[in-house]
Amino acid sequence: MTKDLFSTHSELYQQARPQYSSEILDAILTYVPERELAWDCGAGSGQFTQLLAPHFAQVLATDLSERQLQQAPVFANVRYLQAAAEHSHCAPASVDLVCVAQAIHWFDFTTFYAEVKRVLKPKGVLAVIGYGLIQLQDVELQHALQQLYFKTLQGYWDPERRYIDEHYQTIPFPFQELAVPALALHYTWSSTQLLQYLATWSGVQHYQRQHPQEDPLQEMRECLATKANPQVKLSFPVLLRVGRQAANKLA
Repeated sequence: MTKDLFSTHSELYQQARPQYSSEILDAILTYVPERELAWDCGAGSGQFTQLLAPHFAQVLATDLSERQLQQAPVFANVRYLQAAAEHSHCAPASVDLVCVAQAIHWFDFTTFYAEVKRVLKPKGVLAVIGYGLIQLQDVELQHALQQLYFKTLQGYWDPERRYIDEHYQTIPFPFQELAVPALALHYTWSSTQLLQYLATWSGVQHYQRQHPQEDPLQEMRECLATKANPQVKLSFPVLLRVGRQAANKLA
């Protein structure tokens, strides 16, 4: 991983980012016959790590940000390690599952995939997980969100963000791809939680650094203030690609 964009707001990131569903993990574990060691790469504050912990004897969770890892939950079988994505410190052919949740777009694909291929067991699996642009059920709020994402923050997103907009379908994926279901995350959030989530966007943070006297979320705040019901129904499309090493013909 070559960028650390989330250390500064690590506590807010841990509190405001959406939680992954058990359905995502179930879809992945279908293809994982052995459960000795999982490597959660780019683990951040452990949103996906906590799902893995009950299913594996050992979990290694790595991230470039030590401050993010300090926010992660503690489990007896989970080891947290500050490390770049390209250097897992795992033994060759020792890992049953490599997971990357909402992080692979920041990685150097060539060196990361070389490390994945080095550490995976012959039947090991790579799972790339993410979530796309938030979708709000309220029409006015959705319009304000679209204005924020595509207009206000235009030019403030890192170029890697496009991989999320393209639902991870354009990232290199040199593995034998396995079938996964179409999934989504559904929530009812408070107005405060929605604003906290938007504040974790890297595009918002870049904007605020360049315009410290301006609030890119002002239009969204004003729109939320007009709503009688402070609860917001929303969803995220799940981005999921699962694969084995291409040389492995097992399905």
